[in-house]
Amino acid sequence: MQSKTTTAKNTYPNKPITVIVPFSAGGGMDLLARTMEKMAPKYLGQPLVVVNKPGGSGTIGWNELVTATPDGYTLGISAIDVLLQPLYGATKYHYPTALEPIAQFTILSNVMVVEANQPWQDVDSVIKYAKQHPGQLKFGHSGIGSPSHIIGETFAKFTDVNIEQVPFHGASESTAALLGNHIQIAFTNPATVKEQIKNGTLRALATTGDQRLTDPDLAQIPTFKEQGVDIISTTWIGVAGPKDLSPEIKAKLEEGFKSIVADPEFKTNIENLGLQVEYLNSEDSKEKWRTDGDKLAKTIQETGILEQIKAQKN
Repeated sequence: MQSKTTTAKNTYPNKPITVIVPFSAGGGMDLLARTMEKMAPKYLGQPLVVVNKPGGSGTIGWNELVTATPDGYTLGISAIDVLLQPLYGATKYHYPTALEPIAQFTILSNVMVVEANQPWQDVDSVIKYAKQHPGQLKFGHSGIGSPSHIIGETFAKFTDVNIEQVPFHGASESTAALLGNHIQIAFTNPATVKEQIKNGTLRALATTGDQRLTDPDLAQIPTFKEQGVDIISTTWIGVAGPKDLSPEIKAKLEEGFKSIVADPEFKTNIENLGLQVEYLNSEDSKEKWRTDGDKLAKTIQETGILEQIKAQKN
């Protein structure tokens, strides 16, 4: 049945929609985009064309999205980094206000992992060791200012331990360093280390969500909160467009993406990536961007990450 709406809504979309992924192929955002790509013709009526534009911690892809024509034919994958980058210094655009969130699809809890031969069986034993051997433990993360770096510094501050941070170019590099005993702890995406946790080469001590992971292979990992450490930190992935999308186009996209997220096949694919489905519409996403932005601004100040970034730039 045809609704009595504008022509734009009735005809949109009538050609493929480009989706910019601001990071390289094979990462969490890229895999999520490719999962949606498979399902888009069914729910949006047109294919999605995924284009990777890596570089500048996401800013190269998001800069392109900001300047795209707001006709609904160029969208981009958004993540918590959209809020972080402007907090770290001058970006070309202020993404929280220059972009239009359309939907959030998933949330991601990170995990704290150690090499299986290490003696620590829980978070408490790491804290005790770190206090007895200040400065001897190193934690790896995906780059200065990345969500995994923020979690590591928050852990150190909250538990009052002195552990040294070591940046890497992504989760697979920090995992390799952990397996090679160059670092003792890594904070990372559970999907990256799932196989090593299953085969017993790595031991996961905690997850950063407010609940345990839903993946049956990872559901045994306790949360930080269960272990008396009040850290809850989840990142999210969604989709955004340039400002000034028409209400009709935005509504059509919201409707299509909501249907994709509700499909059981999408849920299965997403959970296989170590992510958890958590859909938010445009308005709720906007509110989440606002509250998360305020929280992150406070955290990067308190943990000294802002100072580290300024020092790195100098």
